[in-house]
Amino acid sequence: MKGGMYMKRFFALLLSLCAMASMAVPAYALEYTIHAPGDPDYGKPTSFEPVVTTDGGAAKNEDRSKNAALIPPGFGTPSADTRNTGTYLTPNLAPGGAPLTGTSINGTSSAVITPGTSIPGSGGNSSSVSSGYTEVTRDLYYSGGYLATLKIPALDLSVRVYEGTDSATLRRGVGHFEDTSIWDGNVCLAAHNRGVNDYFGEIHTLEMGDRISLTTKLGTRTYKVTSIEKVNENDSSGLTPTAADQLTLYTCVRNQRENRWKVVAVA
Repeated sequence: MKGGMYMKRFFALLLSLCAMASMAVPAYALEYTIHAPGDPDYGKPTSFEPVVTTDGGAAKNEDRSKNAALIPPGFGTPSADTRNTGTYLTPNLAPGGAPLTGTSINGTSSAVITPGTSIPGSGGNSSSVSSGYTEVTRDLYYSGGYLATLKIPALDLSVRVYEGTDSATLRRGVGHFEDTSIWDGNVCLAAHNRGVNDYFGEIHTLEMGDRISLTTKLGTRTYKVTSIEKVNENDSSGLTPTAADQLTLYTCVRNQRENRWKVVAVA
């Protein structure tokens, strides 16, 4: 009889241990992870997809705001199946600052914008549409820390262009006005008119039509002088962005502290 009692106690204890063991199962055993499908149709399992240009690098110096957004052509129109066509979402803010002339849509005068579309220039020539502004980014700097090389053959001048117009910068070369364009539109530069680094000391002697070239990592552009004038030191109109590509050069007027020489050259 005692043996039967011991057996009952043994089985009761065994059942208790099993119950305790089942409750001691770690919580992580119930956790799980869902992996995104690796099939190309679904893309990579990430929320970030970089924009890549044809040369393999990240897209640079492109207006990706609503100013450059296009409304697609209407269904069934001649341009309905053509990529990168349509009308500007905000025509008054469109890159280039002016409406473009293109193929009519549905009998209207709305412009069809296609890559390489041009706007009429002076003298009947046309030029590529310019955003009117190119931001200074790290990839535009040369290894020497400069942004461009400015050449004015009439003055036998070839000098490097650095970001900023403070005294330390102007001791190194020509300074680029911060917040102004470095390629498209109005590129504004300044330099001393006297001293050891008087790079712009003679710009007021330039003549209409004299050529000036600017070389950056985006290319080389040649400009022709169109105006030379003396302005007040508080006149900042020359720093205004323009749709046309131009250079605006500033320097002090010798012995006239309140004035500046301003030279404008247009591409």
